[in-house]
Amino acid sequence: MAYSFTPFPVLTTSRLILRRVRESDWPELLALRGDKNVMLYIPRPLVTTKEEAIEHFNMIDSKIEENLGINWAITRKGEDKLLGVLGHYRLQPENFRSEIGYMLLPEAHGQGIVPEAVTAILKYGFEHMQLHSVEAVIDPENAASEKVLQKLGFVKEAHILENEYFDGRFWDTVIYSMLQRNFKPLYE
Repeated sequence: MAYSFTPFPVLTTSRLILRRVRESDWPELLALRGDKNVMLYIPRPLVTTKEEAIEHFNMIDSKIEENLGINWAITRKGEDKLLGVLGHYRLQPENFRSEIGYMLLPEAHGQGIVPEAVTAILKYGFEHMQLHSVEAVIDPENAASEKVLQKLGFVKEAHILENEYFDGRFWDTVIYSMLQRNFKPLYE
């Protein structure tokens, strides 16, 4: 199975528009990827300059162009400011599976934005990408992310001990997953 993200699918929910990330979003990408608290559970280097933020945008955009992954900017209806980014990563077309990931600016935390946005990309994944299953890989200490996944109906598949090395230490990962047949949208 091959994917095509052209034309880019803009998704809407009752409160949100999920649009393509643009180079002009670099200040928000810098704020997201450069925030130690946002990145606390993500074993990746901090983005600290405009150039690094634009480089991150270019990586996101090239994956879309090459149909290797798809990311959306999370925005509120009527406002164009990027509040976060989410998408389908590490596509496994041969297994009809993807990994999802999401991050949100601190100013937008606690408003139910992530579950609403994740519901929209799950629906897209199951209906348009014909996925059979979706996984989310999180740090076991990331209670907020775990709560979102459980709320949406994901189940814990595995806790893998010290399988990733970053910044001088080994990190555990927890895998949550959802099968297409178990998808019950909480939001429209």
